[in-house]
Amino acid sequence: MKISVRLVQYLGSPRDVVQLAIEAEQAGVDEIWVPHDPFMSNAWTIQTAIAEATERVAVGSLGTNPYTTDPSEIATHLATLDLLSGGRAVLGLGLHTTSMVEWLGLDAADVVERTRASVEIVRALLRGETVVRRGLLYAWSDECALRFEPLRPDPPILVAGFGSDLLRLAGEIGDGAMPMATPPESVGPLVEDVFAGAKAAGRDPSDLEIAACAWLSVSAGGHGTGDPLRPMIATFAPYLEERALESVGLTLEELAPLRTLVEAGRLEQAAAAVTEPMLALALTGTPDAVADRISALRDLGVTHVSLGGPLGPDPHEAIRLLGEHIVPALRGT
Repeated sequence: MKISVRLVQYLGSPRDVVQLAIEAEQAGVDEIWVPHDPFMSNAWTIQTAIAEATERVAVGSLGTNPYTTDPSEIATHLATLDLLSGGRAVLGLGLHTTSMVEWLGLDAADVVERTRASVEIVRALLRGETVVRRGLLYAWSDECALRFEPLRPDPPILVAGFGSDLLRLAGEIGDGAMPMATPPESVGPLVEDVFAGAKAAGRDPSDLEIAACAWLSVSAGGHGTGDPLRPMIATFAPYLEERALESVGLTLEELAPLRTLVEAGRLEQAAAAVTEPMLALALTGTPDAVADRISALRDLGVTHVSLGGPLGPDPHEAIRLLGEHIVPALRGT
């Protein structure tokens, strides 16, 4: 099973995040991902710094979306990062929620069609093609081609998405999918959607990478792992899929008060309102407990677990524990 970490701005300054990436590479993870959010620390800038500070790990941005970022920019970023890193660039293209683009007054009703078109355009540009589009989504002239040669014509593009339609699209056109695994055990039906899309397109599902995106909070003795999770759960859990929430006995209705508090700027109060059952949305506890829950995901079709969130009460300790216990346990070493 491939193992990656997602490094969010809540972990510290951009320099702190780069240092954590260095430690994660030393811990033996395969990839480093940086969430791409319109109003958070710029993912592409941090990716560049991580690529320069590391030697082995793949580096990618997750949630790079075709609404706030044009496919031309996505393609040039991906190709440039690939050149800079010596062929270590990966991309998670898509949305895990439409809310962030709707905040900007953008209508995301066409998210499936726009995601499909964006993936097609990025791949065509990287193959050295001139992309001419005459549709409603993009109206490109015959001047639309890269002015430099990419290192690779096909760096991996995983499709990030929510809901059956986007997950099926991931199976149809992606090199893989990045479903939210919150809680991890809810990912089974999501993987089934991805596989259904692949089969409908005549593809072998076993060729796809299934990167389950889980939240992590780990400590040596399992103590204090809930506290750093509470702000993240309060902020993001109200946007999760209801079928995922139901797998741990939660409903969107229960989470609605958290969303109201966060939107009112009362994050501390929202975090305090996060209940113990809500903590089950994440991987928490000791390294052994976390490794056991991750290992069980193999049977659900997961080939890659991407660990994000606070990582633990002490992110540096969490990455150390990842390298000393969790990675060896998952790889049988």
